[in-house]
Amino acid sequence: MGRQKYLKYLERLFNNSPVISYNSIQRLINDKKKVKQYTKQLIKNLIAKGKIKKLTKGFYSIHDESSLAVFCFKPAYLGLQDALSFHNIWEQETIPVIITTRNIRSGLRKVLGTNILIRKINKKYFLGFEYYQSNNFFLPYSDIEKTFIDMIYFNQKLDKETLNNFKKIINKEKLKKYIKLYPKKYKFQINKILNLS
Repeated sequence: MGRQKYLKYLERLFNNSPVISYNSIQRLINDKKKVKQYTKQLIKNLIAKGKIKKLTKGFYSIHDESSLAVFCFKPAYLGLQDALSFHNIWEQETIPVIITTRNIRSGLRKVLGTNILIRKINKKYFLGFEYYQSNNFFLPYSDIEKTFIDMIYFNQKLDKETLNNFKKIINKEKLKKYIKLYPKKYKFQINKILNLS
């Protein structure tokens, strides 16, 4: 396969998916002797020409959207303050907050020149998210009930107005279903705040 043909396939790949991995690009190249060297060079050239952008190690996109980094840390979803903004529970602007079960370093990272925050969560609490349309993408965000639980679980402060907004829209039955999986201290805390009984 010639260079132009590779580029044509790559263009189709990037147009069909918002995030592409190094491995996916490598699979396009069928010359086993040169595959590693050629893949690296191809990616380097495309970045230099501004055709693609590096999100994180081994993941690339043609889009200038830092929230797409959620697909680089799968299994993962966008949550906490980011989900509060997305669900219009508060009006403050926030950076993408990615919650993952992966055993990686938590904290701030730079993606496409902006900050994102990574938080780790136990696999048994990996639930309560859906794919919602955000701009031109479908992104995994925690739903309202899971966002509330995560705010308590990660010990994040909730001001009075935000708490009142939650109380107006939260689905108590769904919330009760979720908190069955959590230790008693969280159940007690949530029950005390929302008066679930």
